[in-house]
Amino acid sequence: MRDLCNTDKPLFAVLTKLTYSAYLNILWLVCSLPIVTIGASTTALFYVTLKMAEDRDDGLTRMFFKAFRENFKPATKLWLILLAVGSFLAADGFVLRRMWSENIFWTLLTAVLIGAAILYGIVLLYAFPLLARFENTTFGILKTAFLVGVRYLFCTLLMAAIYGIMGYVIVFVFTPAFLLGMGLCAMLCSFLMLRILYLIGGDPDAVHEEYDHDKN
Repeated sequence: MRDLCNTDKPLFAVLTKLTYSAYLNILWLVCSLPIVTIGASTTALFYVTLKMAEDRDDGLTRMFFKAFRENFKPATKLWLILLAVGSFLAADGFVLRRMWSENIFWTLLTAVLIGAAILYGIVLLYAFPLLARFENTTFGILKTAFLVGVRYLFCTLLMAAIYGIMGYVIVFVFTPAFLLGMGLCAMLCSFLMLRILYLIGGDPDAVHEEYDHDKN
């Protein structure tokens, strides 16, 4: 029992991270309820999980709401754009499925739509983590998300797998896993992205100093 309570033990560290993930997931869910605030909530979530990945976290609640407030406008703008594009692709997919027939035109149209959906998914994976980390325009965030997602394709596939597996577990295996849900996915993806963010942003200490200065 003493070993289990030892804060230096890997098991304790894992349990702590899982507890933090569940707590952050609750914050994310509550702050996402108006729907329009999902962008700000997701950006705040990744701001905290990226700090956790670096062992720089200092007060989860304080950091979450600080990032939520400071990124509200750009994150909401980014989210509304992504929501509009996603809704357009979903509507096209629905119409295409209803009207599809076996000929070259519909086959090409389906291929184009699938390709667009894949590119959209890549951007969606990276957009909010990048916004949580760097100052940039909306177009700059979207462009960088696409370029990073394509360049570091292996990491992109791993991140997509994390979300896919979590979704499958929640829907088909163990519904209460939604208590970890987005919080755990964001934390795992943050560990995967950290090195990439260092590579595109330069020295990690310089990145943090610049980010904190800009935010203040």
